[in-house]
Amino acid sequence: MGGATGPVTHGWNMTKRLQAKFKLDRRLGKNLWGRSKSPVNRRAYGPGQHGQRRKSKVSDYGTQLLAKQQLRFYYGNITEKQFRRIYAEADRRKGNTAENLIGLLECRLDAMVYRSKLAPTPFAARQLVNHGHVKVNGRRVNIPSFLVRVDDLVELRDKAKNMALVLEAMDSKERDVPDYIAMDKATASAKLTRVPTLSDVPYPVHMQPNLVVEYYSS
Repeated sequence: MGGATGPVTHGWNMTKRLQAKFKLDRRLGKNLWGRSKSPVNRRAYGPGQHGQRRKSKVSDYGTQLLAKQQLRFYYGNITEKQFRRIYAEADRRKGNTAENLIGLLECRLDAMVYRSKLAPTPFAARQLVNHGHVKVNGRRVNIPSFLVRVDDLVELRDKAKNMALVLEAMDSKERDVPDYIAMDKATASAKLTRVPTLSDVPYPVHMQPNLVVEYYSS
């Protein structure tokens, strides 16, 4: 007796995930991921009864903190401990620390899955990795912070390819796969062709990693 043949769904609570993501949008007052349904598209002020108050002038520290939070939230609300560790590695490497930071963030496996349009949000990409649905060079990797190297093959396992959220992401017209990723939609796989610089990354909002460097250096 045959079962249903439609797209495979998953038990994750998408409503809660979207609510959490949109809460971050409202907190920053920006459509951080460029989603058409973001509440910031309807109102450009913060949540709560005091959300429409005139904003006071932000200090240099406040500006640096906002830049750090914006970048941290964008990559799926990375914990402060993890984000500081990424910054430390960027600072340790040769070259421009701000550019190194962007390169490291974009080379994270969950970021690679999101950029390749294998997941609709960075949060969903992290879930796919956490739940063992992603392979790198044929090996299953369930660590979202795993760093993908140039020419590594990132692909979904067979049972994940027909998940509704994966199909939704691949068919979405809201964003395109950037040119530093070679995507094969037919096999749900992708390769990182080069480590991107800040100007390469298609952020929907203006990112200022130089202010993040100032934040941690002060």
